[in-house]
Amino acid sequence: MKKLKINFLFILCVVIPSILAIIYYGFIASDVYTSESSFIIRSPDRQSSTTGLNLILRSAGFSRAQDDSYAVDTFIGSRDALKQLENSYPVRAHYSSENIDFINRFGNALNGRSFESFYKYYGNKVEVETDRNTAISSLTVHAFSPKAAYDINDKILKLSEKLINNINDNARKDLIRFAENEVLKAEQQANQASQALSQYRNRNRVFNPEGQSAQVLTQITKLQDQLVQTKMQLAQVQNVAPDNPQIDSLKVQIRVLEQEIQNQKSNVVGERQSFTSQSGNFQRLTLEKELADKQLAAAMTSLEQARNDAVRKQLYLERVAQPNIPDEALGPKRLKSIVATIILGLIMWGILGMLLAGAREHKN
Repeated sequence: MKKLKINFLFILCVVIPSILAIIYYGFIASDVYTSESSFIIRSPDRQSSTTGLNLILRSAGFSRAQDDSYAVDTFIGSRDALKQLENSYPVRAHYSSENIDFINRFGNALNGRSFESFYKYYGNKVEVETDRNTAISSLTVHAFSPKAAYDINDKILKLSEKLINNINDNARKDLIRFAENEVLKAEQQANQASQALSQYRNRNRVFNPEGQSAQVLTQITKLQDQLVQTKMQLAQVQNVAPDNPQIDSLKVQIRVLEQEIQNQKSNVVGERQSFTSQSGNFQRLTLEKELADKQLAAAMTSLEQARNDAVRKQLYLERVAQPNIPDEALGPKRLKSIVATIILGLIMWGILGMLLAGAREHKN
C-alpha cells in the first residue's frame, strides 16, 4: 500500500507533468521570434550659460536628452502607444491568430479579449530598457513570425520618432509664443513710457530741462556781461559829464537788464515751473523710457533667436541598431523547459513524500 501511494504520488508529480511538458513543448508550443533594436535620444550641444533664452528652453521641456529617453521608454509601454500601434498595424490580429498555440494565443479563456487584457498581454511581448551610463535604449519585441516581430519593432520606433517630433513642435510653439508675448509686453511698456514723456513735455512746455537750462544760463551770462558794461559806461559818463542826458537812459537799461536776469534765473531755479523743479520728473520719465526701449530690444532679440532655434530640430531619435528580421526562433526553450518541469516535479514529489511520511509517523 505504501509503495502504491508513493508510485501514485510519483506519477502525479513527475510522470504526468513531464508527459504534458513533452507533448506541449515538443509538438504544440509555437515558435517565438525576437526582434531587437536600440536607439538613443540626442540633442544639439547647448551653451552652458544660464541666459534668459536658455532658461526658457529648459522651462519649455528641453532638458537633458537622457530624461527624454525615459519619456520615450514610458511611452512605448503605455496604452497610448498600443492604441496607435493598433491603428497602424494589425497587432491584435497577429497575436490572436489560430496558428498560435492555445496557451500563448491572445483571447483564450485565461486572458479574455478586452483592451486592458490585451494591454497586459502586450506588456509581456514588448520590452524596453535604458542603460543609465550610455543612455542607449534597447527595444525587444517577441512575436510568432519573423516578419511580425520586425514590423512591430519598426512601427514602435516610428511611433517613438513621431512622439519626439511632437515634443519638438510643442516646445517650438511654446518657445515662440512666450517670446512673442514678451515682445508684446515690452512694446506696451515702451509705448506707455513714450506717451508719458510726451504728455509731460506738452503739459509743461519743456523738451529737455537740462539742455534748456544750459541755454538759459548762457543767456544769463551774456546779460550779466552787458549789465557790467552798462554800469561801467554809466560810471564813466557820470564822472566825465554829470549832466549828460545819456545817464537816465543808461539807468533804465541797467534796470531792464537786472529785471531780465532775474526773470531768467527764476526760469532755472524757480519753485514750480523752473527747469530745476521739472528736471527730476523729466529724468525719471526719460529713464523709464530708456529702460522700456532696452527691454523691447532684448525681447525682440530673444524672439529672433527663438525663431532661429525653431528652424532646427532640438531632439533626435537616432537608431543605433535597426530592427532585425530573426531567422531562428529563440523561444520557447523546449528542452530546457522539459528538463525544468521534470526537476520541479521531482522536487515536489520529494517534498510531498516527506510530508506524507511525517504525517504517518505522527499518526502512529
